[in-house]
Amino acid sequence: MNVPLSKNVHVHSASAAHWQLPYTVRLEWGLDGALTVAPRADLAVVVDVLSFSTCVSVALDRGAEVFPYSWKDTSAEEFAARHGAELAGPRDGGGLSLSPASLRAAESLDRVVLPSPNGSALCHVLAGEVPLVAAVCLRNAAATAEWAAANLADDAVVAVVAAGERWPDGNLRPAVEDQIGAGAFIAGLMAAGKGGYEAEDGRHGYSPEAVAAAAVFEAAEPRLRGMLHGCSSGQELAGGGYAEDVDIAAELDDSDSVAILVNGAFSPR
Repeated sequence: MNVPLSKNVHVHSASAAHWQLPYTVRLEWGLDGALTVAPRADLAVVVDVLSFSTCVSVALDRGAEVFPYSWKDTSAEEFAARHGAELAGPRDGGGLSLSPASLRAAESLDRVVLPSPNGSALCHVLAGEVPLVAAVCLRNAAATAEWAAANLADDAVVAVVAAGERWPDGNLRPAVEDQIGAGAFIAGLMAAGKGGYEAEDGRHGYSPEAVAAAAVFEAAEPRLRGMLHGCSSGQELAGGGYAEDVDIAAELDDSDSVAILVNGAFSPR
């Protein structure tokens, strides 16, 4: 089920070693990492715990559809109107936003266009390059791993992309909450027996990057809420008055909503 690399994709890698080709379960960071390992995969898993992926899981739990969209794209308002959806605004705007608490508290929730600079943008880009794209957070990590193990072929390639955050100059800031979330999903795959298959071309198992993320999750799990509140991203959100968003993100395996992108939207499954 391997997918050939699209002719439109520019692979941000100086070496084929960065493609993690020997492995069926891979992990990389941010857009450059996604465009290095995901175009050869059957499923791309985008992990943005604080907060895009968590927002998606909360919205799906409420029966809503979520449309990912590019960050600060001036066409987002027109896109939302065309799809009969509400456009999520900034966190301090008072309405729906990239705050899981705002989605949980909304009186009604049907269709939402949810731009974000990391997770949403990654999903938007990868939708044209990979057959399946999933949004994963700590809330739905186990459910998504079980879905993948049950629905993908034994030799399917899974590319896990930890979204990370941004430094003020726009460069990628690896974010530990996304490594923990990626590790939760990968640990779920391991528990389900996915990834041990050896393909005819020799691909098998988990890349060292994926194994390391699973180990980070296992170390963090006993004190998960404290880890999320204590990390840089969690402190930033709590300091801005959004501690509830961090609490929601720490609801490990509370959601059975598997977020698979179909026709441009994540819909309840």
